[in-house]
Amino acid sequence: MTKCKGPGMVLLAGGLLLSAVGAQAGGKIAIDDTKWISIGAGARGSFSTIEDQAGNGDWSSDFNADNARIYVNGQVNQYVKFELNTECIFCGNSALEEFHLLDAIAKFEWNQYFNVWAGRLLVPAERQELNGPFYSTTYDAYRTPFESSDFSTTFGTGGAGVYGRDHGVNVFGAAGPGGALQYVFGVFNGLESAAGFGPNQDDNLLYAGRVAYNFLSVEKNPGYYTSGTYYGTGGDILTLGIVAQYQEDGSGSFLNPGDHLNVSVDLLFEKILPNKGVFTFNGEYKNFNSDYDSAAFADPDCFCTFDGQSYSVAALYMFPDQVFVGKVQPYVRWTDIMADDSADRDEFEAGINYIIDGHNARASLFYQHGDIITKGLNYSPTAAGAEVDAIRLAVQLQI
Repeated sequence: MTKCKGPGMVLLAGGLLLSAVGAQAGGKIAIDDTKWISIGAGARGSFSTIEDQAGNGDWSSDFNADNARIYVNGQVNQYVKFELNTECIFCGNSALEEFHLLDAIAKFEWNQYFNVWAGRLLVPAERQELNGPFYSTTYDAYRTPFESSDFSTTFGTGGAGVYGRDHGVNVFGAAGPGGALQYVFGVFNGLESAAGFGPNQDDNLLYAGRVAYNFLSVEKNPGYYTSGTYYGTGGDILTLGIVAQYQEDGSGSFLNPGDHLNVSVDLLFEKILPNKGVFTFNGEYKNFNSDYDSAAFADPDCFCTFDGQSYSVAALYMFPDQVFVGKVQPYVRWTDIMADDSADRDEFEAGINYIIDGHNARASLFYQHGDIITKGLNYSPTAAGAEVDAIRLAVQLQI
């Protein structure tokens, strides 16, 4: 469930950084009454054609291997479980590409109300991040600015994680009627800096949390993971989530450090209509306060995360009638990124998903217009890029 990053088209090829829900797929092998292990796999690939930003009428043509994942989950006993997921990190970029341990989670699950996961795992974030690419509503899901663990490209010194993951611990659970109030809170390494290089010289930790309330049907997912749509199988859904992440000296540079705080709000509304069609709406708002001076962009050790606000909204409708082996789901999406001390950027997207087997088998054809592709993750005062058109044909499969 992730997008592969590489220099240049960082955002187009690198947003699906996250894979969330390996636990939702796979075949199980029972060892005894309490022990079992399951294995699954997922792959996503696409063909992209993008207008040359020079405006000379040329278009690129590229096939992309966006994800290749193996999911392993197991249970030692009723309360102790584990999860291991791998990914082709930065697929298609030969300079960075490697088969990588994505998740390594020890799980201690006692009841609905209180559970603990520890290891290398997803930092609590907005719904889109916790969906992962495989469980999102759209194929090219990650268009808004990334949190530290997704902006970073390495663990340990000089980094803050990879693909939305970091080393730390989460506690999570649910309360209220049917578990309608869902929460997750965690502590992580966050950005780590070498002596005299990087902003976090005091080795401050990153704190993150998400609280969500299900006003209608209660969403059912493994752990604290989420989904962007249930294609009508989860009933009528209206869920509001609020997220915060904070790390002292978690952005900027050694000479120009800043405390990093981001707050997000996300909303999922899904309605099964009288004709059995399914309407889905996803909304997301982010506000990042990175608090470093713009002079940090000139420093070689700058961890120059986004500073400003953004929002993205998507509306989808899945027709009730099957066409050949699947159902047709047209959609539109709008994303607006308003950076402080840098150029704003936005994007319109329209497309069609062909839903064969929910999140396990899906094809997408979509069109994008905007300057998110060309400006990418550059939030410096000199960031520039033309508005361009892009067309992509994509397929995802998992089991």
